[in-house]
Amino acid sequence: MARDRVPVLKRCRSLDLDPIYLGIDKKSKKQSLRAGKKMSEYGLQLREKQKAKFIYGVLEKQFRGYYAKAEKIAKKEGIPGENLLMLLEMRLDNVMFRLGYGRTRKESRQIVRHKHVLVNGKPVDIPSYAVKVGDVIEVKEKYKDMQRYKDILEVTDSRIVPEWLQADHEGLKGTVMSKPQREQIDVPVEETLIVELYSK
Repeated sequence: MARDRVPVLKRCRSLDLDPIYLGIDKKSKKQSLRAGKKMSEYGLQLREKQKAKFIYGVLEKQFRGYYAKAEKIAKKEGIPGENLLMLLEMRLDNVMFRLGYGRTRKESRQIVRHKHVLVNGKPVDIPSYAVKVGDVIEVKEKYKDMQRYKDILEVTDSRIVPEWLQADHEGLKGTVMSKPQREQIDVPVEETLIVELYSK
């Protein structure tokens, strides 16, 4: 399976992205080689797309699929760029991260893959699974007492759970209350530039 193997802090530097958005509380002391250089319009658009792909851990083919779906939804409601971020936010691995049951999206993806997660009482091991409003996501009963989750909560306890989710840290479960609105998505991505890139 294809993976992005570039070191995280190096990738953050090249995309001018704060690692905190990935759940990583580290800063790179090195400066990007591109710092201060003027970028072309295409370069800026491409960087925003790469930023979104990197934050959510999505590869090109999958990202293109999300964009096509976002455009389709936009015919009925919303606008493509915002719909795109909403679809990425509603991935199961991202929801686990947002609830605080994974220190990073990568760790949340691993937890889902290892079959630790139930959606509405049924096991789901697909990180890209799209959750819906009303869905209840929880860690399986037999894993709830694992030291791993105690360690995770110790790190993520101060993280603010977005308004569109409701978390029960005692029971390691959460509920999707609504679809996320753009102002509730704290990713530093200019989605309009991604739309411009795809509409060329």
